[in-house]
Amino acid sequence: MNDYRELRINVSPCSETVTDILAQFLSEAGYESFVADDNGLTSYIKNELFDPAAVAEIIDTFPIENIKMDISDTFVEGRDWNSEWEQHYFKPIIVNGQCVIHSSFHKDIPEAQYDIVIDPKMAFGTGHHQTTSLIIERLLAMDLDNKSVIDMGTGTGILAILAAMRGARPITAIEIDPMAHVNAVENVKLNGHPEIDVILGDASALSNVQPADILLANINRNIIVGDMESYSNALKTGGTMILSGFYEDDIPVVVNAAKQYSLKQIDYTTRDRWASLSLKKS
Repeated sequence: MNDYRELRINVSPCSETVTDILAQFLSEAGYESFVADDNGLTSYIKNELFDPAAVAEIIDTFPIENIKMDISDTFVEGRDWNSEWEQHYFKPIIVNGQCVIHSSFHKDIPEAQYDIVIDPKMAFGTGHHQTTSLIIERLLAMDLDNKSVIDMGTGTGILAILAAMRGARPITAIEIDPMAHVNAVENVKLNGHPEIDVILGDASALSNVQPADILLANINRNIIVGDMESYSNALKTGGTMILSGFYEDDIPVVVNAAKQYSLKQIDYTTRDRWASLSLKKS
């Protein structure tokens, strides 16, 4: 259950546009992490979800012509991902000089007003992705005192934990992946915020949650669009929805889906072509 498959796609000619589109399509197919370089893209998916036919379809229907792609995959045996991150990957990060995210094994941690401890038990989900920092920046700028928050696809729980630190109450964090759910529960406890209700489930779990002032969803475009009605029903009139996990080019698709459910665009922010969209429910 903790095993992964590493997918490598060498691209010729390679460009940022090509690797961005590949990452988007693979994300929609369930891939969790992406590392682009000058020669192509490396991405990861849970081994039980790996489907060579799905990858072949992405390559066969790729919208840019005259691109050559060579594909290989490697089985990555499950391991102590916390130790792996400590040795090779996970470094403390600081957002806007106000929020630092680190693990319990880190030393020489930068000082910040909000100090979040994340001990990852999966291969990915440590808050380094652009979409996570985009939402963190929004939360740091918002008045969250006594505001109710729902965090869809909470992952390691970073956004829910920051909301709690900034005075939000009550907070519901929902995660579909069983391992990520367990990790979120552990991280919530590690940061001293047992009031956060971490639920294992998908958008259907929202039917049992009181509508919130703020709903966060950092997932991917297809899931967000597909679950937009449930998200809107879980948001109070006048409430704010903050979405991410998709590219700037996808904003019109998400906005059009939101319009059907009384959600109007407020603004959006971007980083490296990834987007964060803010909506208000009328």
